[in-house]
Amino acid sequence: MTNEIQQSVRFLAVELLTRIEQEGAYSNIVLDQTIKRNTLSKRDAHLLTNIVYGVLQNRLLLEYWLEPFTKKNKKITPWVKQLLLSALYQMKFLDKIPNHAILNESIEIAKRKGHDGIRKFVTGILHAILRQGVRDINEVSSDIVKMSLRDSVPEWLVKKLIKQNGTAKTTSILQSINQQPHQTVRINFSSTSKKEVMAALQKEKVEYEESLVTPSSLIITKGFIPESESYQQGDLIVQDESATLVVESMGVQPQDTILDACAAPGGKTVHIAEKLDSGKVTALDIHKHKVKLIIDNASRCGVADKVNAMVMDARKSDEFFAPKTFDKVLVDAPCSGLGLLRRKPEIRYQKHEQDLLNLQRVQLEILNKVAGLVKVGGILTYSTCSIMNEENHDVVEHFLKEHTVFECCKTMTVNNIKGDRNTQTLSIYPDDYGSDGFFIATLKKLR
Repeated sequence: MTNEIQQSVRFLAVELLTRIEQEGAYSNIVLDQTIKRNTLSKRDAHLLTNIVYGVLQNRLLLEYWLEPFTKKNKKITPWVKQLLLSALYQMKFLDKIPNHAILNESIEIAKRKGHDGIRKFVTGILHAILRQGVRDINEVSSDIVKMSLRDSVPEWLVKKLIKQNGTAKTTSILQSINQQPHQTVRINFSSTSKKEVMAALQKEKVEYEESLVTPSSLIITKGFIPESESYQQGDLIVQDESATLVVESMGVQPQDTILDACAAPGGKTVHIAEKLDSGKVTALDIHKHKVKLIIDNASRCGVADKVNAMVMDARKSDEFFAPKTFDKVLVDAPCSGLGLLRRKPEIRYQKHEQDLLNLQRVQLEILNKVAGLVKVGGILTYSTCSIMNEENHDVVEHFLKEHTVFECCKTMTVNNIKGDRNTQTLSIYPDDYGSDGFFIATLKKLR
């Protein structure tokens, strides 16, 4: 029974949730590792993913429900808290699982991981929840707190989004971020055509929809792309539609010399390289193991000969490259990742308001260092997977004040996304197209 419990989906979920909260691990990475290591069936892998993402996406609401039953116990061991939250999530959100199954296994996990006192504690709380039910968020008087609880987003972030976008747009954004993310791929047009790759997917019984955001992307509705022949031979790259727009907006020419200043894991580097003929893209990352990812991705996609990957901090790039070396420079900057809340729901709890300003300083440092490397008439593209003004519009505004030789041009895409907007920059929110949140600015060097 002990081994069975340790290998059970609920036991694994508690372990993962504890790691994510205590160690700051990324949910998508540890989930993938756990599924592979334990050779879980598709059914078990789906349930594990559901529980882990479900608890993360609803954590503040679950904690609100749990608090009246645990308020006498001020300090609960982290794994015990995750056990209770995961059991509560299953009770309230997974209708097909009977409560007695949830209780029995949760109590067994408590007994296996703890002592008899913990087992009694968990048993008492879960039985009390079933008897008494949970409190309604409408008992809360503050609209901000209600929004925070309903969508499990910290209050500081709710307030900031409302100030930035208004209540209606913020409500729409928050209601979208707990939806299942799309499995999206970009077509490698240097090795195949859209017609060929769609035929290949149909042959492998992989189902898809064409993207409305970009003609380069397909949304996979059935099938696991990494197992497909099209992916393995480099005809497809896993990349969100919004991320695909970055290179699409750059207007890459076949002969261009380009710098991708913050390149790992290489999705955008490879996209740039696909568009080159005699040109070259230099890809930088501060970490050696991440540079290897860039090289591996370029090799898989058949564009390694057009990519020069280097270990380098972009903030030191002006010490290595001569001024006016590059036709185009891409700074896909380190950011909060708050546009990726569907894929990495834990980010909302790991980031704080001050982090936005700390990241802004880093983003400006990078832009300031690469600005001199752009040729006159060249383009500096700045992008983030954030939806926060501090990392987006504010950064561009600060940069242009310091670098008057640049002007902000309208960011253009093939499908003319948000073509009627009144800003030169392009902001994609999670509720706009069901894709990731992204920001793109196109800065032209005038002299």
